[in-house]
Amino acid sequence: MDQPDKFKVNIGSLAGFGPFGEHTVNASWVAVQEMKKLGLGNNVDLHVHEVPVEYQKVQSLVPSLWKQFHPRLIVHVGVSGMATTVTLEKCGRNHGYKGLDNSSFCPDSQCCIVGGPDCINSVIDMESVCKRVTATAGLGVAVTVSKDAGRYLCDFTYYTSLYLSRGRSAFIHVPPLGKPYSGEELGRALQAIIREMLELLDQAEDQIRCQQHIH
Repeated sequence: MDQPDKFKVNIGSLAGFGPFGEHTVNASWVAVQEMKKLGLGNNVDLHVHEVPVEYQKVQSLVPSLWKQFHPRLIVHVGVSGMATTVTLEKCGRNHGYKGLDNSSFCPDSQCCIVGGPDCINSVIDMESVCKRVTATAGLGVAVTVSKDAGRYLCDFTYYTSLYLSRGRSAFIHVPPLGKPYSGEELGRALQAIIREMLELLDQAEDQIRCQQHIH
């Protein structure tokens, strides 16, 4: 079932990560590919990207996505070996990046944006998204909310995207494949979550327009 006509101008980007460490097949990229098969309806122009697990690649790729596509929202998806649920990350953090990436590199500053705020929250109300998706009949996937995206490439990417977009980004952590969900189940969960995110974003923009009109 397609989204209502008010979504006709939606341009969205969905980004999963490539292999790293023990994750020779990254569940986030598999989930993103499954989500692409399902789509978000004809009214959403969806662009899908695989992100290398490298700080310097992220620093060039994420700004290029915003510049090229001007999306209303970029949703980043990463895998967490500790996760057993699909986890919605509320914020990205600027400092504390000490882990080496796939190129054995780590920023000397150990931060995303020198001089940037310590933490940036998404404009998306993740608690509301979680409640709405959890109420979806037949989804069969547990969804939770987190305030700590982990201080590795996931968090680094999220903060960078939040900084560039003034909060118009989201991050979703998925568990490894088969622990307990299949790629298809994760893809369906992403579809439901992103639809709710777009709906909430649309409602927020309507409220802003109404307030501007009143004043």
